[in-house]
Amino acid sequence: MMRHVTHLGGARATLGASCALLVWDRRLGAAALLANAGSHVVVQLLKRAVARPRPCDASGAPLARVDLPDRHSFPSGHAAAATAVATTLAIAHPLVAPFVLTLAGVISYSRVALRVHHVSDVLAGVVVGLAGAIGATYLLR
Repeated sequence: MMRHVTHLGGARATLGASCALLVWDRRLGAAALLANAGSHVVVQLLKRAVARPRPCDASGAPLARVDLPDRHSFPSGHAAAATAVATTLAIAHPLVAPFVLTLAGVISYSRVALRVHHVSDVLAGVVVGLAGAIGATYLLR
């Protein structure tokens, strides 16, 4: 099940959700796209700067249970993207916050369960996603 859940934090799903929000509510969709794009840039810069190997690449660690987009672990891009989109939506529509934030949490957990991230990678990704959502919401208010 986690193999399917984890894909909800990938680029196709989070950009698709952001574009759907853009059609539904132009300002909300723009904020979600900006939060997602901003968090992606920060994640990629940090991955290259830190260059932390994934748990499945470390000596003696079990293999990953899903295909890997790259070799670097810190921070989790899936956690950042899921958190960025979910938080942007939660800020605009607090009634859906429990659902979307729980979904982002499950997506984030899936990255550890599938052995592609350390817990600290996921926590850092969540922080990046939160910052992206708050920043985008502030800029587009």
